[in-house]
Amino acid sequence: MIAALAASTLAFTLAACGSSSDSTESTAPETSATAAAASCPTTAPESGGEAEWTYEGATGKVAVTGSTDTTAPIIDVTTPFSVTETQVHTLQAGDGPVVADSATVSVCYVGVDGRDGSVFDSSYERGTPADFPLNGVVAGFQKAIAGQTVGSTVAVAMTPADGYPEGNPAAGIEKGDTLVFAIKILSAQG
Repeated sequence: MIAALAASTLAFTLAACGSSSDSTESTAPETSATAAAASCPTTAPESGGEAEWTYEGATGKVAVTGSTDTTAPIIDVTTPFSVTETQVHTLQAGDGPVVADSATVSVCYVGVDGRDGSVFDSSYERGTPADFPLNGVVAGFQKAIAGQTVGSTVAVAMTPADGYPEGNPAAGIEKGDTLVFAIKILSAQG
């Protein structure tokens, strides 16, 4: 029940500063046969490997290694980390179809706050993917996923404007925080 509540909270949290359109679509997680059969690995990766993406921010630095079939990703942050422009990097390209801007996706993800390097949300910790429409989430999350191919693992370092410009106290995100995500795209519909 806690995992389901946490997944619902994320969908709400990501949607809270999402699209500015007046859409009446639900932002609650959707269940699909593909997502139901999938899971997010909960095993921590072995340390010491080389990062797949390293980025020097306006302040600080981030190093990201994507997930594998058996391990969660690693996001190492030299704090405070901030960016002045949202950065998206494909860690591992998938071979599935291209994800449309308005697709409903199933993903595994971890989100880290650049201010202090803390994990504020992770479907990897829950072991369960999150399903949601891209037109109902924060702009940085949509920028990271739309145009990628299903099966890809991507990293995004998003400006506060593309995340939560006024912060999100329930998630421990303060006004002005840069957010970093590692995302595995499991499926997309639409």
